[in-house]
Amino acid sequence: MSFLKKLFGPKPVIAKSKYITIEDAKTTPFTKKTVGSGYSMRPDVYYVVASVELGNTTTKCILTATNLNTSRSYLLDKTVKMTRDIRAPKDGEEVFGSTVWGVELTKESVSEMVKNTILESVKRAKVDIEKDLDFVVRSTGVTAGFASPEEVGKLIIALANGCLDAGIPPRKMAPAMSIDNFPKRLKEFTLIDKVIFDGAVVSVVPPTGKEVVANEMEGELVTAGIKLGSKWTNVDFRNPCVSIDFGTTLAGRIVNNNEPYARTIGNFCGLAGAVSDALIRGTEKVDKRGGAALDLYSKDILKKADWKKALSNAEKVHNLIDIRKVPEDRERFGTVPVDPHAAYDAGTTLIGCDVGENGDKLDDLTSLGHELYENYGMPTMFATLDHVSALMVKRLVDEAFDENVVEEGSALGITGRAGITGKKPEFILDYTKDRFKDIIFVSDALAMGAAIMARCMNSIGTPHVPIGGRQGGPCILGHRKKLQQKKEDKWID
Repeated sequence: MSFLKKLFGPKPVIAKSKYITIEDAKTTPFTKKTVGSGYSMRPDVYYVVASVELGNTTTKCILTATNLNTSRSYLLDKTVKMTRDIRAPKDGEEVFGSTVWGVELTKESVSEMVKNTILESVKRAKVDIEKDLDFVVRSTGVTAGFASPEEVGKLIIALANGCLDAGIPPRKMAPAMSIDNFPKRLKEFTLIDKVIFDGAVVSVVPPTGKEVVANEMEGELVTAGIKLGSKWTNVDFRNPCVSIDFGTTLAGRIVNNNEPYARTIGNFCGLAGAVSDALIRGTEKVDKRGGAALDLYSKDILKKADWKKALSNAEKVHNLIDIRKVPEDRERFGTVPVDPHAAYDAGTTLIGCDVGENGDKLDDLTSLGHELYENYGMPTMFATLDHVSALMVKRLVDEAFDENVVEEGSALGITGRAGITGKKPEFILDYTKDRFKDIIFVSDALAMGAAIMARCMNSIGTPHVPIGGRQGGPCILGHRKKLQQKKEDKWID
């Protein structure tokens, strides 16, 4: 360790994607290699993906362009709207569910919001849906507020309808069936003639059997996205690894070291950014129903904070926060539908974060937030939020180690608005640095995950720059081919 690291401690590794234009993606002819080593003679090809996300707090369309020579993913556009602004149901429309904050949803209102968000995004990025866009991945974290799989199904249909209404062709939302379905520029990059998509995303398979947590897809996407985002750093965020997503609700995975496909041996679920949102509503500076911490956050807001008092405040907040292994008798934890029996039968440990029981003490958090704001002001309030999130990560990680589900040599990845803003990365690093081989913070990991999932679904790989497999290991293409051949031979027999 260098003298400066000993003196000041290690700095958080933060992966932040760069922006390019669609013109850049079309016209840059070759990839620059390392400084002093010239250029690769293989022409650049970019894979353009739209991540359409309906969350409890925000609805987004994020356009990414991934360089298939380097596996680095760039942002073309990031259009963000507040989910609370979804229009109210009209007469005759069926309300099929609501967000964590009680915003009612209909197929028509969701489709309208999704359509408008996509159209705004592609217009700003000057992306032609037919000519430039390769694939669309839809995801949602709103399932926490739902009561049944039928409601979730209606939401998925509403998301799809919004995409179709925006002019997205159905073929850009489903995997290709053969190499003939790819445009000429992508044919040399797809491995569809060698391996098929068998459900593994970046060499990780989900828990076997029934779905064990309602927002399983979010955990899958952010894990993949952190792996892709790590390509902007020197961190090898391959298996084994732990991912934690601090959106409004908590998502993430604990992944082991199996090859060719690692298993998901742990899942995170419950409330995350909702804790900060509940506290900030106590300031009465945001909407009581849909207000969020990001409504008030600014780069300068922490300048006059009392950090010592903020830590003391955060410890009071944590008296209301319940973090533990999800008991077998719970159907929800932190408002998120869970199936502990299916999870534990599959060898997957569920670790949850709640406020009271299923969020029934969120109002107590708002009252405490009012008290803290009145006594200490806004800067110390936001400093308190930084300590609250960092302590949440510490407790989640401690619980995972207590349950003995984190493999030696694992890397930790954090994403989500309530996990990477302010001084949270510094505090999280301080709490967890002795637990993990590497720790990385990635912005927009869910969108990065959509980019890589689109590639996995279409067998578009970069064997020379592997994203899946073990840390320090080679591409697992050979392993996958052998595994799939065995399954095919068994099926024929």
